[in-house]
Amino acid sequence: MQKTFTPNKNEIKLKWFVLDATGKTLGRLTSEIAKILRGKHKPTYTTYMDCGDGVIVVNADKVEVTGSKEAQKIYHYYTGSMSGLREIPYRTMKARKPEYIIEHAVKGMMPKTRLARQQIKKLRVFAGKEHDLAAQQPIHVNI
Repeated sequence: MQKTFTPNKNEIKLKWFVLDATGKTLGRLTSEIAKILRGKHKPTYTTYMDCGDGVIVVNADKVEVTGSKEAQKIYHYYTGSMSGLREIPYRTMKARKPEYIIEHAVKGMMPKTRLARQQIKKLRVFAGKEHDLAAQQPIHVNI
């Protein structure tokens, strides 16, 4: 009779992956990022443990959206004051904070739990080509 394998916290090895967002579709890229952060790409995936890997995204300002989303997509936030609802179009957000676009999309794909909040901390997004995480010895991946 086979026993079910459950990974131990000491057995989990954290790897870092570098993904280039140049010319990639926003939704397809962020779903892959969410899968890596949760650890679903590994055969040792466990629902209640953080066995995911870290992700570094470069060239976030070159991510694409399909259809008319570039003209119609709007990001909302609330300032906390009366009539404080703010709306920022996709084009403006891409010019101001391109990192936020990917972070917001990935966060929306993650479950709303303590474990997911812990896993989302392993996401690093950079607008340009350079990143400062060479010490993690990241693996370049082409998706």
